[in-house]
Amino acid sequence: MIYRVAADAVMVLHFAFILFVAVGALLAWRWPRLVWLHVPSLAWGLATLTIGLACPLTAMEKGFRRLAGTEGYAGGFVDHYLDDVVYPEEYGSLLRALAGLAIVAGYVLLHRRTATRTAS
Repeated sequence: MIYRVAADAVMVLHFAFILFVAVGALLAWRWPRLVWLHVPSLAWGLATLTIGLACPLTAMEKGFRRLAGTEGYAGGFVDHYLDDVVYPEEYGSLLRALAGLAIVAGYVLLHRRTATRTAS
């Protein structure tokens, strides 16, 4: 039972991490110190998407699921939980573009805010 709870906790953490990568720049606009947490998170997220870097959260969740006596899942976290589950797979590119737009907008707003404060 404890391994299943641990696997579910890692799954929730993974969802939160993906959401933070997508909207963390907007949060950093409001709370600028978050930029120090968002930049490495964004770099990690981009590395997993572009060069296929394995995510340790996926491996950890699958390991806990196996220890709980259930089968893990094939493929990655996004393929298993998001594509065709949370949203239809054909919207994946649109959602990634919207996340990219939110990231760029957040950092542009943060830069403007910082530049305005510096100029004052």
